[in-house]
Amino acid sequence: MRRLQLFELEDLPWFPAPVRDAGTDFLRFMLTVGDNYAPVAPLLARALRDSGAPRVVDLCAGGGGPWRRMLPALAAEGLTCDVLLTDRFPNPASVDGLLAELGHTGRLSYHRQPVDALAVPAELAGFRTLFSALHHFAPPAATALLRDAVLQGAPIGVFESTQRSATSIVAVLFAPLLMLLVTPLIQPFRWSRLLLTYLVPLVPLMVLWDGLVSCLRSYTVAELEALVAGIPEAESYVWQVGEIAGRGPIPVTYLIGVPKGGIQ
Repeated sequence: MRRLQLFELEDLPWFPAPVRDAGTDFLRFMLTVGDNYAPVAPLLARALRDSGAPRVVDLCAGGGGPWRRMLPALAAEGLTCDVLLTDRFPNPASVDGLLAELGHTGRLSYHRQPVDALAVPAELAGFRTLFSALHHFAPPAATALLRDAVLQGAPIGVFESTQRSATSIVAVLFAPLLMLLVTPLIQPFRWSRLLLTYLVPLVPLMVLWDGLVSCLRSYTVAELEALVAGIPEAESYVWQVGEIAGRGPIPVTYLIGVPKGGIQ
């Protein structure tokens, strides 16, 4: 299946923030319940140790990403780390709840100003991670994102739980139904989320469209390897690219790059 660089509604600057935030809250909720990224915790812990990075800088974090589960999973690997959440469209209301909930399991903080993943400010040093996010970037932009990390000597880990496959697409088709069932359980509680889910169902429609597009523009292992090959400075890094069995029928695709000799 050929990769299609379609658009996701949440990427559009003019898209209403209440709808976008409700969608990213749902994604965070499902990542927590499904624990999709649990299998990559050992890979990430090993890469963090190898890199010597002082903290994790999570790009495109949306409503908080998988950190409610990932922080305890890293702790089970014997690693406690600082994590700084960032996003192009910050969602502080959702992340504040996560910060309060996870204060005891790790040192989590939130950068409240917009951060462009293609040009991360030098002061935001650390091991860069992207969960369910690289597919948002067309190949030239994805290469630029990886190259920006390399030029700044920042280790990076990219993890995706969608694929261009019939199984992944069928799973997404059930997402709006799941949203109708679980929306009252999503925290923090918002009346706007209820209204935009049940009365004017903009959020389920957004989740369906963006979910299908996410599948259709997900990168394969071979395509991730090609992105790395397009970085002139890539030889200064040790790269791992592959798939690992997920919690469900869809494997997690990953790309990890660590400077040779760790952070200098």
